[in-house]
This record gives sequence, C-alpha cells and structure tokens, in this order.
Amino acid sequence: IPASGQGKVPPGAQRGRDGARVAGAARRRKRAPEPGRNKATVKGRVVKSAIEEYHKKKPVNHLRENLQYMLKGRLVADKAITEKVLAQNRGRKSKDQPPEKAEKKKPESTVFTEEDFRKFEREYFGIP
Repeated sequence: IPASGQGKVPPGAQRGRDGARVAGAARRRKRAPEPGRNKATVKGRVVKSAIEEYHKKKPVNHLRENLQYMLKGRLVADKAITEKVLAQNRGRKSKDQPPEKAEKKKPESTVFTEEDFRKFEREYFGIP
C-alpha cells in the first residue's frame, strides 16, 4: 500500500534513474556460465577403466586386521575392579540395580534312614 503523497512511479522515470546498473547486471548475468570447460566436448577427458573403478569401489575385508588388533590386547581386568566400575556407571535408582541373587537352598536332607524311623516308631508308639 503506497504511503500518502507517493503514487506509482511511471516506468520511464524509474528506468532513467538506474538504467545503467540494470544493464550491467544483465551483462554480468550472461557472462557468468563462461568459466569451466564445455562438457559437450571430448577434449581433455580421461577415459576411466570400468574394471579399475570396480576394484576401487569393491568392499575391503578388514577381518584379519581386526582380529589381530583384538587379540593383541589380552589384558583382562580384575573381577573386583570390573564390578566396581559397573557399579559406578549404574544409576542409583532401585530399577537400575541388578536383582539380588538369593543363595540357593540345598534340599533339606535328613541324617536318619528309613530304618531309624521304623525303629523309633516301634519304641515310641509301642507298635510291635
């Protein structure tokens, strides 16, 4: 919306003010794509061997080097130290703590045999 006192400027007046600048910009715009060679020509093109390209892009198997690297460091940390480190990295909430391992109870066995029970029964209850 034009402000009060400013109408549309007639196109002739506008062109007179910055006509040279517009022409220069158009000329510059036309000249821009010139740098760089024409891609339609063959001059200067290097023919790439498809086999070489395939060998370049072929995946390299690093298994042997990786195994050598892994087997090189055979320093095993002490069990107590690893437990300490793991405990430090664990959160303090109860959900982060590992479940407490309950000690397995051995099935209760008796030192008495079946014969001892029968003998006790006879003595105590008086069954012949």
